[in-house]
Amino acid sequence: MQLKHSAEKVVYGVSTRTDNATEMDPEKAKIGALHQLFDSSVKVDYQNGERVYGVYFDYESDHTGRFNVLSGFDGKPLAHQTLEKVVLPDANYLVFMQQGEMPQAVINAWMEVWEFFANEQSAYQRAYTVDFEFYSGPDQVELHIAVKEP
Repeated sequence: MQLKHSAEKVVYGVSTRTDNATEMDPEKAKIGALHQLFDSSVKVDYQNGERVYGVYFDYESDHTGRFNVLSGFDGKPLAHQTLEKVVLPDANYLVFMQQGEMPQAVINAWMEVWEFFANEQSAYQRAYTVDFEFYSGPDQVELHIAVKEP
């Protein structure tokens, strides 16, 4: 894990509103289906540098509240596509990296985040503004968690 400053970036995709309790129930979980919808409806030009993101935003409160999730990419949507736009703000993020088979690598990254922030002695606190998963390769994910200024 490392502290990183990221510049503003625009991501386009499809979103849903959910919460962690819903996502823990395989019968009700929405995020997996959201990623499948994005993958089947948007062509990402990986060879020319486009990458996929999972963006978490509009937090109701903390990890117990509702939030929006957008499955998207950093490319330009085609004229016929009606994709939502989310701005990843210029901010400080703690970055948790995992490599391995998806979606287990992402699950492992989130488990690492929850464990890190469960420690009350942590040097950082989550900002609950915008967090994002950056898929740097087919088996690599960087989980960027917005943190408050120390």
